[in-house]
Amino acid sequence: MPFAACVVACDYAFPWDRLIAAFKFEARVELAAPLARRLVQAVQDSGAMHPDWVVPVPLAPRRLAERGYNQAWELARRVAGALRLSSHAGLLQRHADGAHQAALGLAERRRNLRGAFIAGGERRVSLRGAHIAVVDDVMTSGATLTEAAHALQRAGARRVDAWVLARTRAPDR
Repeated sequence: MPFAACVVACDYAFPWDRLIAAFKFEARVELAAPLARRLVQAVQDSGAMHPDWVVPVPLAPRRLAERGYNQAWELARRVAGALRLSSHAGLLQRHADGAHQAALGLAERRRNLRGAFIAGGERRVSLRGAHIAVVDDVMTSGATLTEAAHALQRAGARRVDAWVLARTRAPDR
């Protein structure tokens, strides 16, 4: 994995799996605050270095339109606010719509995400030499976070950490 550090708040198991699924798939955005508090506590407990930017794993445009919000951004902005860090939803963008990751095996996940992210955009200069924490709700294989980290590193980030609400068992290879 291309991360300098990875902080995980909890296992993707009861009761977290049900709360996260409701937050993500049932438009229960009000769960963002308590879930973000759990991630803040994990970051604080880990002693993680504070980054220059906290950014969410972006959704593809079609998925964002379907859902109406990016659950990773809802977490990232609250975590950044609680830790008094800078956050930005547009420093990392997903330009490619692909198959839903949950339905894919590990090799397919990697192929599905290859080249899916672009980092920087209008703020590209702010990534040069920057330390970035990428926030996501659930990490399974790590393929999404790996591809996001590679995009940030190509844009000049010197360090990328992953801050994840929950970790699930890796899919079968």
